[in-house]
Amino acid sequence: MPKKNIASVDVSGKRVLIRVDFNVPIEDGRITDDRRIRSALPTIKSVIDRGGRAILCSHLGRPEGKGYQAEDSLEPCAKKLGELLGKPVLFPSHDCVDDGAAAAVKAMKNGDIVLLENLRFHKGEKKGDPAFAAKLAAYADIYCNDAFGTCHRPDASMVAVPRAVIGPKVSGFLVEKEIRYLSEALANPARPFVVVLGGAKVSDKMAAIENLLPKASAVLVGGAMAYTFLAAKGVKVGTSKVEADRLDDARRALDLAAKSKAELHLPKDHVCATEFSENAGDVQVFGEGGGAIKDGYMGLDIGPSTQAAYGAVLRGAKTIVWNGPMGVFEWGAFSAGTMQVAKAIADATKGGATSIVGGGDSAAAVEKFHLADKMSHVSTGGGASLEMLEGKKFESVDVLDNA
Repeated sequence: MPKKNIASVDVSGKRVLIRVDFNVPIEDGRITDDRRIRSALPTIKSVIDRGGRAILCSHLGRPEGKGYQAEDSLEPCAKKLGELLGKPVLFPSHDCVDDGAAAAVKAMKNGDIVLLENLRFHKGEKKGDPAFAAKLAAYADIYCNDAFGTCHRPDASMVAVPRAVIGPKVSGFLVEKEIRYLSEALANPARPFVVVLGGAKVSDKMAAIENLLPKASAVLVGGAMAYTFLAAKGVKVGTSKVEADRLDDARRALDLAAKSKAELHLPKDHVCATEFSENAGDVQVFGEGGGAIKDGYMGLDIGPSTQAAYGAVLRGAKTIVWNGPMGVFEWGAFSAGTMQVAKAIADATKGGATSIVGGGDSAAAVEKFHLADKMSHVSTGGGASLEMLEGKKFESVDVLDNA
């Protein structure tokens, strides 16, 4: 069911509590990737440009819920947001629901912006506590969910707060866009529909594989999870990471692929090293033909032949969904597989395909290779996009007003 968005409600003179996702990487007080903040700008501008009062709330990191922790403060985000908007963003207090925060909200004028301190400084946020939620809801005439990266979580600010707000409950432009891209790709994809799944664990992607195999034209598997599949097929994988307790899951997926119309592609060759290290001494390519890896070596990226084969499949696709890198792309010696897949997806997009890149490492990879703007959509939420690929529903979205 489509949901009302922020543009559909009158915000003039109203206090709009916007749940944003400012969970950004910070090093020595400096934000190293502000993409999530930039992604929230259209919703924030819509509110303040129409005379609304924007009260922003977010989490950052994984504090223990025992009060203020300087390393997890959202204060750098307030500064960055002010720079991006070209106007002050008030950061009133080191507590999101204390007297200082409440006073700042009460003193707001039309067009003002307040960013509250990290929600997770309170245990009630992760616990979905109604009493904590009621304090946040008291700030709001309107609630707006623009935090796709947290949509799969039942945190207080995502579910209990909108339930407690008496006024309209709507989506922001980012959440609307994310859900539209992912839901349309899964409901009625232009074919060929190719899914690329990577990352470390079969256990993380098994539900997505089972949901997507009946719908996809092809599923391309990379990353460490590929070695659990290869081991399940009896291929020698050396010292590559294998989830021994997930071999039966891998066999089940292989059986499902054999019965479906989709082709499940596994790497045919691998860039390997004798140790898991950025400067691993002995790096070699193994597996050409039979796929076997020599004893003492571990696979850390898909090999040149696999890169070419996956690239050919991707360049012929009309819809592509990608979640998870092909190898340890952060390290130069093992980045080529992920980079070549990203380039092939960019080529397909240029040719008219719709490409959706899951958040997390996949988003980091396309940013690293300067290809983010060549994709149809780069998600801000790795976990949330994966759960959508698994076919799950979000309570945080269900609670919003229907259009």
